[in-house]
This record gives sequence, C-alpha cells and structure tokens, in this order.
Amino acid sequence: MTAISNKPDEITNPESKISVLTWLKKNLFYSIFSSLVTLAVVYLLVLLVTKIINWAIHSAQWDVIITNIRLLMVGTYPAGQVQRIWICILMIGLMIGLSWGIWIKGKTVSNLIMFGFLFALALTQLHNDSWIWLTGTGVLAIMGLFIGKRFSGSLRLPVILLWVALIPLVIFLVGGSAKSQVLPFITTDQWGGLFLNILLTWVGIIISIPLGILLALGRQSKYPAIKSICVFYIEVIRAVPLITILFMAQVMLPLFLPEGFTFDRLARAMVGISLFSAAYMAEIIRGGLQSISHSQYEAAQALGMNEIQVISRIVLPQALVAVIPVIVDQCIGIFRDTTLVLIVGLSDLLSVSRTVLANPLFMGTHIEVYAFIGLLFWIVSYFLAFVGQKIEFLATAYRRN
Repeated sequence: MTAISNKPDEITNPESKISVLTWLKKNLFYSIFSSLVTLAVVYLLVLLVTKIINWAIHSAQWDVIITNIRLLMVGTYPAGQVQRIWICILMIGLMIGLSWGIWIKGKTVSNLIMFGFLFALALTQLHNDSWIWLTGTGVLAIMGLFIGKRFSGSLRLPVILLWVALIPLVIFLVGGSAKSQVLPFITTDQWGGLFLNILLTWVGIIISIPLGILLALGRQSKYPAIKSICVFYIEVIRAVPLITILFMAQVMLPLFLPEGFTFDRLARAMVGISLFSAAYMAEIIRGGLQSISHSQYEAAQALGMNEIQVISRIVLPQALVAVIPVIVDQCIGIFRDTTLVLIVGLSDLLSVSRTVLANPLFMGTHIEVYAFIGLLFWIVSYFLAFVGQKIEFLATAYRRN
C-alpha cells in the first residue's frame, strides 16, 4: 500500500511571503472603519499598559513579595529543610529535560526560556542558596535534553513511568519519615504555598486521566451493571460542587475507615480532587470515543482483532488525540480548583496570601500580592497549555505517519 504524502502542502513558496506592512494593511487597515477600530484599540492598550508599568515601577510596594516569598512558595515548611524541596525541583528539571529531548521537536527554546525565567524569579528568595540550586536545575535540564535526544527511542516508556513514580518519591522526600534522622518527618500541615497547589494538580492529573478513561469505557460497556455504575458515578459527581466533595473527603471518608486507621488531610484532598476531576475527564473522553466512526470498529474486527485490541490500538488513541485540547483545559481547571483546599484547612497559595495580608506591616498591599499570585497562576497555566499544544502536535504527526 502506498502512503499519500502531504509534503507539498507544507512547502512554503518564497514569493508568497508578505511584508509586515502588507499584512497590516490586509488585516487591520483594509477599510476606514477597521482602521478607526484598530487605532482606538491600540490607543486603549497603550494607555492601559503605560498605567500598569507606571504603577509597577513607581507606586507598587513589592517589599511584601520579597519579604514573604518563601512563605508564598512553600508555606510554613521549615527553613532548615527547604533543600529537600530543591532536590525535588532538581529531579523535575531533569525529567523535563528528558521529556523535552524525547518528544518536543521544533523551535521551542524561546518559550521555555520565557516561562522558566519568570518562574526562576519567583523562586530566587526561597533559600539563601537559591541561585546555586537554580543553576543546578538548569544544568540537569540541559543534560536531560541531550540525553533524551540521543536515546529517544529507548527512553520513551521509562520516562513516562518515571513521571508517575516521581509523585510518591517527592511526597516521601518532602514529608520524610519519623524513623529517619536524615529526613525528619514534617507534617502536611506545614506544607503550603505554590508548592502545595502544584502537587495537588500533579496528583489530580495523574489519577484522573486513567480513571476517566476507565469510566468513559465503562459508560459505553455492553454490560448493564458496569454501565449503570459508571453512569451513576459520573452524573452524581458532576452534579455536586467540588467544595462538597472536599468536605465529604475530610469528614465522611474517615467514617468508612477501620478504627485506629488515620488518613492524612492532604491525602483526603488529593482523593477528592482526583475523583471530582475524573468524572469530567470521563465525559471528555467519551466525546472523543463517540467521534470515531463505527466503520473503524468493523474494519479492525475484520482483521481479526478482539474487542480489547480494537479499543486499545485503534479507537482509544484516536479518541484521546481528538480531545487533547479539552483535556488540557480540564488540567488547567484542576490547577485553579486547588485554591479551594483552603476551606478545608490546607495552606495553599491563596490561603498563605491571606495570612500575609493580615499582617499590619503589609496593610494596603492587596493589589501587589494578588497581582503576583495572578502572575504565578498564569505561568503555570501557560506551561500546561504549551505542553498540551506540543503533545497534540506530536500525537497528530504520529497519527498521520
């Protein structure tokens, strides 16, 4: 069978390139009305940006951020043990470098530098040796990049498994053990700040996507019992606000545990967020499954594939590729929803900011604090969206080949 190539569509004719002035005239100044609208919008944007820059440079009191940067990043985590979080950042930097070298293709260095530099600025006061740790993270990321490119074929599956295994390792390093003198135990009540939001998001994504796939497949199952259970779970969870799920996880879950068995408050929040997000992931993936033509099922069965092979090799990969943008949007939603854990007593970034603003020394600095929090949330959300775009591009290219 001869494959049909789409390369002619990808070739750009040099004569078809247009200058900046031609593009502006064609898209923004093609009529009198469009020219007036463009000039009005540009004027408003310049006015707004000028005022923001003037406020940020001359009026804003950024001492509140500099003084409380460690509190905003890691909450009340002991200052003498912050190096354990830095070790986790080193490992994550290495993993990002490996993943970048294996999967990311094209000219993306400028984007990586942009959000990496902004995030580094947010971490510079986390510890007295911040720049040393940041330099080490950058070196490991670059090493991982070259290793990933060199051994991309053999490292794909191990790196995916390592991303999953990294979660319990990070939790162990940060939490420690009561029997260890090297890593003394630190209760989760002392975990907080942006670190807690990112950890909850990471766990929520890792758990909710596989669980959502199982629920979506179960909802389309031909077995009535399995289908009914999945439908009931999805519809009940989607009908209840997340804050209710978090309260139930904190109050109701311990009632179902054996006597004397305790379940950490942070773990209960992880379970609540993951179960809540899994119901929405299931509906997203179900939409992808329904977009696959039934003729593909029949063609795969005609080739001798059983039902499991049809789902795992033909249907599910195409369905996931079709809904990657929506899955990424849900992942960003998980990150935003982690701010609700302050209601159940966990010190996330928003909770810590309220503690900072309660200090009489920093009265009147609400705008600075929330602007900084908004910047951090934008950086993380942009990173998730950027990675999602690259995954979609790679998955689409792999599907075409």
